[in-house]
Amino acid sequence: MTTWKTAAVAGLTLLLAGSGLAQSRSAATPPEMVATYDALADAILGGIKAERKLVLAILATTYGHAQAEAGRARAALKAGDAAAAKTAIENLATAVGQIATEGDNAVAGVRKRLLEGGHHANSEGEAQGTFDEGFVIVNKVAKKAFLESSQALAMSAKAPKAETLDAEWKKVEAAWTQHIAGAK
Repeated sequence: MTTWKTAAVAGLTLLLAGSGLAQSRSAATPPEMVATYDALADAILGGIKAERKLVLAILATTYGHAQAEAGRARAALKAGDAAAAKTAIENLATAVGQIATEGDNAVAGVRKRLLEGGHHANSEGEAQGTFDEGFVIVNKVAKKAFLESSQALAMSAKAPKAETLDAEWKKVEAAWTQHIAGAK
């Protein structure tokens, strides 16, 4: 049992014992306990909604960084600055990879902690095989598309070309529009 579940059960047990309701002969659950349980359900479901919104914000911020790096790379290529283009494309590849994994290593650590605590944001999707364990928004198809683009961009940084950058960025935009942009 997860820590919050254990704490909730312990708290309700103490509430029952301390209030004398445990000795009640009525078969009905006392209204106060139902109200407390309902408030707990609101808090749990609110946490799930907040997690989804936060992951969407992480993804949107990372996508914004990716757009900025793509713009920097285009400007550097136009100016003939291969070193600056290489750096921008490498940064772009990193950002696209972070979209694929719903964040960087720090975010992955939080996801791992949630999983260890028994929280699976997308347990139904995991059971169907459409989501990796713990992922909230990015399904396996989107993850694959973003990772492929991230790898292609990283490879293209060795010899940056505007055509290659534009072609790969179009794939990123398409994956974003298809898999992320409409998520709520």
